[in-house]
Amino acid sequence: MQIDKIVVITRRTRLEENIRRFNTKDQARFFVKSRGQSFDDYELEYSNYQKSKDELMLRLPRGVKFQEIDREFLPNFLFGPNDLVVTLGQDGLVVNAGKYLSGQNVIALNPDPARFDGILLPFLPEQLDRAVEAVAADKFIVKHITMARVDLPDGQFLYAVNDIFIGPRSHTSALYTIKFGKKEERQISSGLIVSTPAGSTGWMSSLYNMAGGIARFSGEKSKVKPRPLDWELEKLVFIVREPFQSKWSGVELVAGEIDKNHELILESQMPDTGVIFSDGILNDFLEFNSGAVATVRVAEKTTNLVTEI
Repeated sequence: MQIDKIVVITRRTRLEENIRRFNTKDQARFFVKSRGQSFDDYELEYSNYQKSKDELMLRLPRGVKFQEIDREFLPNFLFGPNDLVVTLGQDGLVVNAGKYLSGQNVIALNPDPARFDGILLPFLPEQLDRAVEAVAADKFIVKHITMARVDLPDGQFLYAVNDIFIGPRSHTSALYTIKFGKKEERQISSGLIVSTPAGSTGWMSSLYNMAGGIARFSGEKSKVKPRPLDWELEKLVFIVREPFQSKWSGVELVAGEIDKNHELILESQMPDTGVIFSDGILNDFLEFNSGAVATVRVAEKTTNLVTEI
């Protein structure tokens, strides 16, 4: 495939984030140690990341344009159709990037294998040159990771690689009407999680774990357990968190699967606290207040992760 430009996406380490917050390294050290944490680990993480970044830069092919951006600039960055995206960070960085792409291939590098599991990180920095060559020669295998999309009637929308949260801004109750298939119900809850297959081992798995723990506490033999899904399965799973039953609200429509032929629809009845965000990025959100109607469906695009060369 033609590669016009390589876009390298990086993220600040914990050390850099704390220096940014407290202005100096010494002040950052004082803060971290005052909380009983090891500052040595912060420095080791930074050192490992910088070594991986240096290796990445050495492995970039000569003659190909490249640009480095921090993940905080992703919402406003314009990717070209023939860009090749390279991420250097933990799994969440792939997720952060994927929602802003439109079919570009992603090579994900694990900067610190001893620290990060790397479920979405099949390559090491020293493999970058061979990975780029394989992509350029169309000799690679890619996973087309199913994504979710939520739309509002005014044209606003969000994509998700892992999950979408719809609910209250803080620890208050979400009030809404939920419609799925032929069923409709008014609900009070702490919000909904809509998970993609890739997100089935993340936030969604914690909801299964909670349900299983409650069942065991109640003396039942729990069969509730996380359900890892194939990343390319064109389905989403939604679960309502902590639904409350009252004269006004029901608890019947609390989970389901959304395929290509179905949508989940929610109408907000929250005056001013409703939000929608995806993949844990809180500063890129949609307001979901009274009268707003959110439609959730399987996205028309995928995150294209290079997995083998």
